[in-house]
Amino acid sequence: MLLSAVDFSHRLLKETVCKGDLVIDATVGNGNDTVLLATLVGPTGKVIGFDIQKQAIENTKQKLLFAGLTDQVTLLHQGHETLPDVLADHPEIGGAIFNLGYMHGTDKTVITQKDTTIHAVSALLPKLRIGSCIILVVYSGHPGGMEEKQALLDYVSGLNQALYKVLQYGFINQINHPPILIAIEKKKTPYMK
Repeated sequence: MLLSAVDFSHRLLKETVCKGDLVIDATVGNGNDTVLLATLVGPTGKVIGFDIQKQAIENTKQKLLFAGLTDQVTLLHQGHETLPDVLADHPEIGGAIFNLGYMHGTDKTVITQKDTTIHAVSALLPKLRIGSCIILVVYSGHPGGMEEKQALLDYVSGLNQALYKVLQYGFINQINHPPILIAIEKKKTPYMK
């Protein structure tokens, strides 16, 4: 059975995130990915979540509280472009997820931006644990969405294939610009022991 981009992103996270990992939810939105990540890393792991919208932080806090997962999550009311500063003391992450576009049920003019997204991804790449992934679920059916999608595809297409595997996944026969998934996996290179 073919999975939606969101369902496929969750499958990839379940296959690559380990107990005790530090992971990133770069766009917490309504908190679904944050709850999944907190479950996957367990009580010894850590999730750092970012969002520029106060409502996103509040929604996610509530979901985490109901799930009993508040201890392993730090929510930051700031953009994911601040990742380099936040992660300065952390040498390695076990994965990251971005849901790009706007937060469903809120102001559709507050959207992710190609420049800040690419800045965040480029900061995460050197910290990615071998075998783990940065996952981007890209919604493009809104003003500015196609530009962000194309900029990301251009950026990830240029990543060194000796270091990273990059996958594009999405349905091509659906109307209204269905989301695509971009997954970047850090490879073990021949010179690593």
